[in-house]
Amino acid sequence: MMNDMSGMMGGMGWGMGLIGLLILVLVILGIAALVKYLFSRG
Repeated sequence: MMNDMSGMMGGMGWGMGLIGLLILVLVILGIAALVKYLFSRG
């Protein structure tokens, strides 16, 4: 799986890296918001 990812990254260029980074940031923000919501509700 890692080989497929590295091969895709090399073929597509740094655009895929930016998209992956953006998705990662959105996921982290979503988890942080969920944790804050759960703690503030309790």
